[in-house]
Amino acid sequence: MMKSLRSLLRLSKNSAKRGLMLAVAALTLGATVTASAALQKVDANKSSVNITFRQINVPVDAKFKKFAANIDYDANKPDASKANVEIDVASFDLGDVEYNKEVLKKEWFNAAQFPKATFASTAMKATGAGKLDVSGTLTIKGKSSNVSFPLLIKKEGANTVFEGSLPIKRLTYAIGEGDWKDTSTVADEVIIKFHVVTTQ
Repeated sequence: MMKSLRSLLRLSKNSAKRGLMLAVAALTLGATVTASAALQKVDANKSSVNITFRQINVPVDAKFKKFAANIDYDANKPDASKANVEIDVASFDLGDVEYNKEVLKKEWFNAAQFPKATFASTAMKATGAGKLDVSGTLTIKGKSSNVSFPLLIKKEGANTVFEGSLPIKRLTYAIGEGDWKDTSTVADEVIIKFHVVTTQ
């Protein structure tokens, strides 16, 4: 464990911090995918869950390659809609194999003990045509908190598209422990952005 920490700290002086922060943002991202379409299947090829965070005040992007969504959405009764999302933490992609391995370690995602990040909606409220306010519980690395975010819904032919973003604080979920709690290099805020396309 100490050997792993020393290795992580060495990388932190350069690009590793970028990878670590990306991982933080990524976890959060899984939660936003929750606002997908009802009784429809998610088109994985057209859907995405991306994360953005700042490293030395420079934006960095990452993504989760694997997630599953169970959605029950009725355009006529939006307030009765429900959604559950499960994200495969090990699918987090920073664009570099070595960085991807680092963010899965205990100090960051601790994927071995917490392989899934989840979101379960508790309420959805219509705020206008094609607009919903979504509330629910986001769980990452065994830490849960109540979150809410706006969701945009639109039709594209036979498909339904759900788009939104959810800002979170990585330290709320213990993403970046020990020396990694320092936010001077990797910011605490992470933005989870999702584009979910469902088909009937």
